[in-house]
Amino acid sequence: MEMNLDPSKDDLPLRANTNHMLVRHYVLDLAVHFERKVISGNVVLFFETGKGGHKLCNTEASEPLPQRHSPHSGVETPDRSQFPLKGVSAYSASSDTTDAGGSDGKDTLGENSCHGDSQLTSLSSTKQDCSEREDFVLVLDCCDLSVSKVEEVDVTSVRGVQELRSGCVEEDLAHGVTDCLRSHSVQKLVTLPAECWEEQHDLYMQCSQAPGCGDLSFETDSWSLQIRKEGIHSPCDFPHALRIYYETMPEGASVRWTKDQSGRACVYTVGSPINNRALFPCQEPPVAMSTWQAAIEAPPECVVLLSGEKEAQPARHKEVSSQWFYYVTMPMPASTFTIAVGHWIKAERKEASTADRETVPIPAEACSLTETPCHHVDYPCRFQRREAQVQAVIPHRVFAPACLREQAEDVLLPLLPSCLSAAHSVLGAHPFPRLDVLIVPTGFSSLGMASPHIMFLSQSVLSGKNNLCGARLCHEIAHAWFGLAIGAQDWTEEWISEGFATYLEDVFWARAQQLSQKEAQELCQLKALLRWRRLRDELQNSEEELQILRCVVCELFTLQRRSVKTVMKSVSPLHFPLTNT
Repeated sequence: MEMNLDPSKDDLPLRANTNHMLVRHYVLDLAVHFERKVISGNVVLFFETGKGGHKLCNTEASEPLPQRHSPHSGVETPDRSQFPLKGVSAYSASSDTTDAGGSDGKDTLGENSCHGDSQLTSLSSTKQDCSEREDFVLVLDCCDLSVSKVEEVDVTSVRGVQELRSGCVEEDLAHGVTDCLRSHSVQKLVTLPAECWEEQHDLYMQCSQAPGCGDLSFETDSWSLQIRKEGIHSPCDFPHALRIYYETMPEGASVRWTKDQSGRACVYTVGSPINNRALFPCQEPPVAMSTWQAAIEAPPECVVLLSGEKEAQPARHKEVSSQWFYYVTMPMPASTFTIAVGHWIKAERKEASTADRETVPIPAEACSLTETPCHHVDYPCRFQRREAQVQAVIPHRVFAPACLREQAEDVLLPLLPSCLSAAHSVLGAHPFPRLDVLIVPTGFSSLGMASPHIMFLSQSVLSGKNNLCGARLCHEIAHAWFGLAIGAQDWTEEWISEGFATYLEDVFWARAQQLSQKEAQELCQLKALLRWRRLRDELQNSEEELQILRCVVCELFTLQRRSVKTVMKSVSPLHFPLTNT
C-alpha cells in the first residue's frame, strides 16, 4: 500500500513503535552550515524497554505473524505488503557509509496504545529462512534526513558506568555477556533517581562519546527510519544505546533557512507537532517523553538559542566556530525541542522595572514554606523547590535582529517582568527556571510559539504597543503550565491547552496592568465578544470539513490487529502533549 501523502494537507503517520521501546534521553552533537543550508552530526539515543516490549519478549514465539502464500515457493511467508514503504533507501552493516559531518568531516503507554506498534514485526531479514523468527525492528519517526550510519554504542567502555552494572544476574546473560552488560548498564542509567541527575547527565555525555561496537542495518522511507540487528528478535535484547549519523536536507519542513529583518542569515525550527523528525530521528507521539543534551556548533558571530535550563555561553571550537551547550532535566516530548541560530542581538534594559526590584531577592519566609507534593515521573521538579515557589520573575532575556533591537527594548522587554509576576500570582511556581524570547524573522506563521525555556514572537506584536504585545506574552507564558508542563495525551486534544492559555491570557494581562475587578471584567467581556465574532465569521467562510473537530485519530492501515495512527492536519493540535505534574 503506497503512502502518497502531501504534508501540506494530508494526515501524517506516527510510525515510532513507542509501546515496545521508549527513548529516555537524546544527546545531540550538531553543526550548522549556512553555506549548504544543512545541519549535520549525530544523535545518541538511550532507550528503555516498554510494557509492550516486555510482553513481546514473553509471547512473541507463541504468536504467529500474518502469513501469505508465495506463488513461487508454495510456502507461507510473512506478509510485508501491509507495511508501506515509499522511496526506500536501504543500508546494511556492510554498507560503505561515512559520518555525516558537513564540510568538516518510564513507559507511559498502556497495552492498547498503538503508536506504530505494527511496524515492529512487519519488516524481516532477507537473509533468514522464512521458517525462522523475524528480527525485531526499531522504528523512529524520520523525514527529510540523510542517514549515513547507525551503530550500537559501547557504554561499557565508560568507567563511570561500571558501578551501575552490579546486579546483572546469570540468567540475563543468555544472549551473551557483553550484550547483556550494555543493555543492563543503559537500563540502570536511565532509571537513576532525580537527585542523581547531574551524575546521570555526565554519564550520558561520556557514553555519547564512547566508541561504537558494531554497525546496524537500517533503511528509510518517507516518514520513518527502521533499524535492525541481525539475530535479535525482541526489544529486550535490542541495543539500548544507538548513535545515528545524519544530515538534514535544505527542504526539511522543520528547519527554516532564511534571513532576518536585517538581512542576515539565520535558521530556526518549528518542530511542533510532528516536524522535528526533519531535525533528528526521534519518537514523536506525545507520550514519548525524554530529556536531552545538545552541543551546537555555529559560526562565531552567531548566537545559538535552544530549549535548555541554563544560559549557555559560547566556547571556542575548531578555531573557526563556537559551540553552545544546553540541557533539560524535565522529560518532554521531542516536539518541544526548539533551536534558533542567527545574528541575534540581546535587548538591554534601560532601567530596572518595579517588578524586577521587588522580586529578585528570595524572601526569608521561603524557608518556612511547605513542599508541594507532585504526582509525575521522577525528575528534579521546580514545583517542589521552596525558592521557586516565591520567585515571581524568573531570569529572562530578549533577542531580536539588529534593526528591531530598539523596539524590543522599548515595547517587549519592559512588559516581561509584570507578565511573569502576574502569572506567578495566579498559578504559583514557574515550571521552567528561565526564559528567552526571540523576535523571529518575517514569514513566521503565528503570533507566538512556546517551547521549554524559549518563546518565539512575531515582529507584529511590536507594532501594537503594549496591548497586543502584553496579551500575546501572557498567552505564551500560560503555555508553560498548560501545554508544556501539562498537556493532552493525544495531538487531537491540543485545543484544551489552547483553551486554558486563551482564558489565562486575559487574567494575566489584567493583573499585569493592575486593572480593577470591574475593568478586568469589562476587558474579558469585550475580548469574548470579539472572539465570538471571529468564530462566527470563520464558520460562515470555511468549508464544512474544516468545521468538524476530529477528536480521534483515524486508522491509516491495520497490521496484526493494531492500528497505525496519524496526525490530523489543520484541525488538530500543534504541540502540547501530556508531560508532567
